Amino acid sequence: MEDTFRKSMGWLHTWAGVVLGSVMFAMFWMGSLSVFDREIDRWMMPATRLAAPPADFSLDRSVVPIARELAAASPQWGISLPTERTPVLRLNYVGVDKQRTRRDFDPVTGALIADQGTLGGTGFIYPFHYMLHIKWRQMGYWIVGVTAMAMLVLLVSGVIIHKKIFIDFFLFRPKKQLQRASLDLHNLSGVLGLPFHFVMVLSGLIIFMGIYFPTAPLLTYADTPDAPQAIKAFTDDAYGRYNRDKANQPGTLASLDAMIASAEQQWQGGRPFFVRVINPADANSIVEVRRSSASDITVNLDQIYFDGTTGAVLSRFEAAPVMTVQRFISGLHLVQFKHWTLRWIYFVLGLSGCVMIATGFIFWLEARRASHAKKGLKGVRIVEALTVGSVTGIIASTAMFLVANRLLPLDAQWLGYERPQLETGAFYLLWLASFAHAALRPRRAWCEQTGAIAVLAALAVLLDALTTHDHLSSVMHGQWAAVGMDAVLLLAAAIAAFAGRHMAQRKPIQRAVRSPSRNAELEHG
Repeated sequence: MEDTFRKSMGWLHTWAGVVLGSVMFAMFWMGSLSVFDREIDRWMMPATRLAAPPADFSLDRSVVPIARELAAASPQWGISLPTERTPVLRLNYVGVDKQRTRRDFDPVTGALIADQGTLGGTGFIYPFHYMLHIKWRQMGYWIVGVTAMAMLVLLVSGVIIHKKIFIDFFLFRPKKQLQRASLDLHNLSGVLGLPFHFVMVLSGLIIFMGIYFPTAPLLTYADTPDAPQAIKAFTDDAYGRYNRDKANQPGTLASLDAMIASAEQQWQGGRPFFVRVINPADANSIVEVRRSSASDITVNLDQIYFDGTTGAVLSRFEAAPVMTVQRFISGLHLVQFKHWTLRWIYFVLGLSGCVMIATGFIFWLEARRASHAKKGLKGVRIVEALTVGSVTGIIASTAMFLVANRLLPLDAQWLGYERPQLETGAFYLLWLASFAHAALRPRRAWCEQTGAIAVLAALAVLLDALTTHDHLSSVMHGQWAAVGMDAVLLLAAAIAAFAGRHMAQRKPIQRAVRSPSRNAELEHG
């Protein structure tokens, strides 16, 4: 530690960022993309680019017959109702092979949509954001949790070490030396997004409180016989789960449309988004209807359980005040409400976090490059290779994920791997290659990988046009998800091409080794 509190905070700010910055960038990058995960789905699943669903479609006519046919042997099936962002009926059930199955339908025609063979934005990008797809012992959640705590430390220490935080907000000198320009941009993006970044990181930790504080139910329900009973009691009270035993007598399912109408009446106009039927052929069947959060910040837990054979209400649940606060904070993070302006603001501020982390890395590298070279240290080379792979590498890999989606046929298989695994395999292979490339070509890595981003992003748009043939009709028919994806990809290609050209033209700067006091002066503004 240093001899003053402010210098100690500077030391903490620097090394927490250098050690965990790569994970932070991946979280912010994937989190920013997750704001539009359903739009990414529409782009990667062309058959689901349907018109907005009609308001008066009937579950009794369009869903129940199909569910009885496909999920006849399943103990329960659920249906996600179509929305503007996901204009398909999505049926989920456990098949005869004990595997969970998902099938999409056109809500207008009732036609089955062929499996699009991809995890898409909701299945790959969104989970990557909060658990890195590392499932072993929930290790991904813990890595993200530790990194989020470090991010809070970085944000607080960043405020403490800056003497002129408001002046820094208006100070950006792009034509200055790279070290100074990157520090200006680091300060600007950090100040601009400070409240947003703080709320996002803190709310992310609160969302997964059950993982990070697993003993909380045991302490709260200490009078229960054992841990499973405590967890069940907590789940019942917090989330309102309801169940009852089967009658083992045949029963006929009552009208789902009538139950939805009843739920909307009790919610005073609130719309449902999910319906689950438990033991559909039994006399004690249950129909669960969950309320949509499209018009609320709070990800509400409102749900009503109906008797499946009579349509009578069995149970109605609304979250308790403490849980409502938790769901409000979760809603701030998950941005499930229907507000396109706020959604774009989330996206831009999320990317500002990526800029803040990347420029922090660049400043650290430029501040120590000459001194490490003189001392024969390899720290800069290692951090630079990790930085390039973590920043430009993951962006290029995401573009590769989209390119693979448009290149692979729906029935693609290779070495026993299905199409979703091949798509994600392309992502990880290119990401690993980007680290190796950065280590082997340190002087050209930034330039060459930004060039790769430009090429892959433009190629994704071209392949989408060639394989779907609806690039013009998307505009004519208001398919704004696909149009927006193409526009963002082209913008990303242009920015990457400009950045790559700028870096290629930048002449190497011969600098004298700065004194430690000068570096400290720059770091602390």
